Amino acid sequence: MLPLASPFTEEKIRALKVGDEIELSGVIFTGRDAVHKYLHEGGRLPAGVSLRDGILYHCGPVVLKDERGNWKVTAAGPTTSIREEPYQWQIIKDFGIRGVIGKGGMGDKTLAACREFGCVYLHAVGGAAQVLSECIRDVRNVYFLEKFGSPEAIWELAVEDFPAVVTMDAHGNSLHKEVFTSSQAELAKRL
Repeated sequence: MLPLASPFTEEKIRALKVGDEIELSGVIFTGRDAVHKYLHEGGRLPAGVSLRDGILYHCGPVVLKDERGNWKVTAAGPTTSIREEPYQWQIIKDFGIRGVIGKGGMGDKTLAACREFGCVYLHAVGGAAQVLSECIRDVRNVYFLEKFGSPEAIWELAVEDFPAVVTMDAHGNSLHKEVFTSSQAELAKRL
């Protein structure tokens, strides 16, 4: 496993390649459908919040308050990323995002943004929401909670050794595309 710690510079991101297994440490932000659509349509982030050189996690975490009133993430699994394909290129470009975490991969437009702007797609294991939540050390803040509700809000999370695999790199390579192409070739042989 390769450590990938903040700051998430373009140099660090461009050094990664498809197949690299990483352990991510630093601050990440969640963002699902409502946030992507909102930002794509010109919505603004709250004052003082920046996604520049940041990591955006396609996740709707289960977050509860503990007995002292502090937020605690109890489950934080990835959601299917392809739903964000209509928005992701522009959001990577406009907000300077260096990484996107999700499951299932994304399409050609996002892959082009990764290559052009120095970003990677990181595949997190689906079905491991409780295990992944153990990598979250702190909920630093939450934005748009009233506007979008808990799963669609932007959660600012401090993570340590969060496991993921680079499946789309900043050089135009996509493990998802490779698997699809080889699967199609195998299928053609058998038909």
